[in-house]
Amino acid sequence: MSQLKSLFEPIQVGQMSLKNRIVMPALGLCLTRDGKVSEDLVQFYAERARGGAGLIVFVCSPTYFYERGAGAIPLIAEDESIPGLRQMADIIHAGGAMAAAQLIVWPMWARTREAAVELVAPCDLPASRRPGAPVPRSLTQDEIRHLVDLMGEGARRARAAGFDAVEFHAMGGESLPSQFISPLTNRRSDGYGGSLENRYRFLLEIVDAAKTKAGKDYTLMCRLSGDDFVDGGTTIEDTVKAVPMLEEAGIQALNISTGWFESRVPFIQPSVPPGAFVYLGEKVKKVARVPVMGGTRINEARLADQILAEGKVDLIYMARALIADPELPNKAREGRFDDVRQCVACGYCLERALSGQSVACSVNPRAGREREYVYRPAEKPKRVLVIGGGPAGMEAARVAAQNGHRVTLWEKGDRLGGQLLLAAMAPYKDDMASLARHLEGQVRGAGVEVRLQEEVTTQTVKQVNPDAVIVATGAAPFLPDIPGVKGNNVAGALDVLAGLKDTGDRVVIVGGRTIGCEVAEFLALRGKQVTLLARRERMADDVGPTGRWVLMQRLRGHSVVMETKVDIREITDKGAKGIREEEPVFFEADTIVLATGMRSNRKLAEELQAEGMTVYPVGDCVEPRRVRHAIEEGFRCASQI
Repeated sequence: MSQLKSLFEPIQVGQMSLKNRIVMPALGLCLTRDGKVSEDLVQFYAERARGGAGLIVFVCSPTYFYERGAGAIPLIAEDESIPGLRQMADIIHAGGAMAAAQLIVWPMWARTREAAVELVAPCDLPASRRPGAPVPRSLTQDEIRHLVDLMGEGARRARAAGFDAVEFHAMGGESLPSQFISPLTNRRSDGYGGSLENRYRFLLEIVDAAKTKAGKDYTLMCRLSGDDFVDGGTTIEDTVKAVPMLEEAGIQALNISTGWFESRVPFIQPSVPPGAFVYLGEKVKKVARVPVMGGTRINEARLADQILAEGKVDLIYMARALIADPELPNKAREGRFDDVRQCVACGYCLERALSGQSVACSVNPRAGREREYVYRPAEKPKRVLVIGGGPAGMEAARVAAQNGHRVTLWEKGDRLGGQLLLAAMAPYKDDMASLARHLEGQVRGAGVEVRLQEEVTTQTVKQVNPDAVIVATGAAPFLPDIPGVKGNNVAGALDVLAGLKDTGDRVVIVGGRTIGCEVAEFLALRGKQVTLLARRERMADDVGPTGRWVLMQRLRGHSVVMETKVDIREITDKGAKGIREEEPVFFEADTIVLATGMRSNRKLAEELQAEGMTVYPVGDCVEPRRVRHAIEEGFRCASQI
């Protein structure tokens, strides 16, 4: 059993008795259909409830904010939505968790389902500081009162649907209450602007309306930004001062989150130390009389337990950690820490939400696809050979074995892990090593026969004669055909990360995508003078929007010189010659590091297919891509056998 004590202590939150201190906060999952709860949404939360969380918060809107047929979250804007929402509350309760409905009122608002959507705000100041950001229309006092009434009606409907509590969304600039609270976006001169008390008036009136319409015995919570982390925004000192007002109004729990949507402070990226922002909740807890939740970038139960044991907060919210592994609470309670598939803070789930796509996870292919990606016990167990021990091969072997097949995994190296082991060498990528260890543990735990240092040929496979072959032979670095590419002063990016090649003090890296950028930071941290060259117009153009700006910020901080639109044509013992916009350029260097892409190792798969064998190519041997593609393909192909 687990040695964790604090994490699994029960706690009273208003009228709710929670079995533990783990909260899954509200998430925009883009699984809504026409503003209604979908079966995919139900099954997503059913797994998280069964996984052992104490409280699950489910976001919905009591106002119309999008055209019919679209939207990331369900509506709670009319009574006809109650049955669908009751289904959600019931499935969460059936899994053993308590259920709260988070009510959010967006700056995009329509009075009715048929009306046009308007961009509104406390005043005519854009929430975004980007050039050309649209200017909203200032809300009138009558409209403010109408919105307050709608939020109160939302609370009434939430209670009627069976939710145990309501949480008000007032964080990050994403909702109108947060825009009223922040001096960055509220310059009103009436009773809703100016002083801290006035800026909180809209939220406090919403709380009062909820008590009136849902009952004074109903549990009310609030999610706030502890600090906006933008100039002119709300600070943690402001939030601390507001706590007595919120408690007096009837708020019975405070969820202290981080940042404004345009904060230039990293929050969930790998470079952020786990638990880095718990101090915001800790400062609130020092003055609060109600339970306080803290979190952000907490993906490990032992860290969560330590934070609670030290009295910093009363509850821990875990969002992406429970997307990655819905069973994290149960596994932690049973002491099965190595069985937890940890979030690697890649930001892919957030990128999906920002682009309006349904939730997905790099390490958990079933997230958002719980109905589609299921474990199917084999009617007739087969002998399955998996070739390659990277993420695609390990996931395929694990799933095939779990479905009942007899699986052997061959890996030519002396360790399982593949490209994950090299990725973990890059700065702030320790979580990739954890993922490799986890996958290996799952493979061995599922009963897969693992054979290392096995160089597989077509003849070898024919001798074994398996029923199915999964080929996960990965990819190898691409060597461009230019003069000097095999010189003594040239090194491959992966060899540098692995410590197989040393460099001089002045380094030019050819290739400005993910690998090139990571090697640039790797070398800069070791005191090298680094110049990073990209052929494309944009550096790191294969890095998602939630991570690219952070990476660029770090590279600039390390004084990495970054040059784009450079096509290297020759390498000499003095440096690299190239062309930029038809003009010759030369970059002096002691060492040239090649990060010029990867090429798939398809030869074995093609040979086996030519022999008429049942072959499933997966991962980078199909096409070099991300770890999410490798793991998803591994799961999918194993399910087809």
